[in-house]
Amino acid sequence: MASTLADINSQIKKHDEQIAQLRKQAEDLRNQERAGVIEEVRRKIAEYGLTASDLKLTGRAAGSAKRGASAAPAKAAAKYRSPTGETWSGGRGRKPRWVTEALAAGKSLSDYEIK
Repeated sequence: MASTLADINSQIKKHDEQIAQLRKQAEDLRNQERAGVIEEVRRKIAEYGLTASDLKLTGRAAGSAKRGASAAPAKAAAKYRSPTGETWSGGRGRKPRWVTEALAAGKSLSDYEIK
C-alpha cells in the first residue's frame, strides 16, 4: 500500500466534502422536524387555550429572583371562551386576536360569555 502524501490529502479533501454534505443534510432534517414540532405545539396551545404564563414563558430568565416585596397580582377569572377553548378575562389592555377577529366578523362578546 504505497500512498503518497498527495493521495492522502486528496482522500482527506474528499471526506471533508462528504462530511460537509452530511452536516447540511442533518441541518435540513432538523429544520424540518423543528417545523413539525412547532406546528404540533401551536395546535396543542390552541386546543387547550394555553397562555405564555401557563407555560412559564413570561420573558423572565429562568430562576431569576423577583425584585421588590410585592407579589404579582392575581390573574382575573376568565369571562369569555373562544370556540377553540382560549379564554379572556375581559380586562384592560389589548384584546386577544380571537376576540378582535370575532368582533370584526360581526359577533358579540355575549356570544362567548362563560356562563
